[in-house]
Amino acid sequence: MQISDILSPQAVKTLIGCSSKKRLFQDIGDLTEAALGIPSARAVEALVERESLGPTGVGHGVALPHARLAEIDRVQGVFLRLEKPVDFGSVDRKPVDLVFALFAPEDAGVEHLKALAVVSRTLKDQAMRTKLRANHEAVTLHAVLTEDQANQAA
Repeated sequence: MQISDILSPQAVKTLIGCSSKKRLFQDIGDLTEAALGIPSARAVEALVERESLGPTGVGHGVALPHARLAEIDRVQGVFLRLEKPVDFGSVDRKPVDLVFALFAPEDAGVEHLKALAVVSRTLKDQAMRTKLRANHEAVTLHAVLTEDQANQAA
């Protein structure tokens, strides 16, 4: 599995005015509805429910919120780059500015884990995080996230 399998160019955005984790989840929901056709309220509800089990901020300014939804038939994601980092309750207590939200079908056990692993591995890379933070355009962010894997596979 590659990021290009789960992230479309329409599902990438830079947020200028996000001020809190709650607002961030609403922005994720809005992008999820626009790009993936998943109702915003349903996406937010599922993310909040999962987050109540423990924060998905993994450190280094990165968050990987994720949820399972009965309404979808394959793993899909959205990526947001925040101009101003927000507190996310991350393991390293640092605010978050790179957010990759994943949505998986309720019965997608292995596929969901593979998607989380590939996204986590990609965003653990310091050079990748630096490239993402240096760009604002959605099309460039998508290219950075997907081209690196294409080069590794070649």
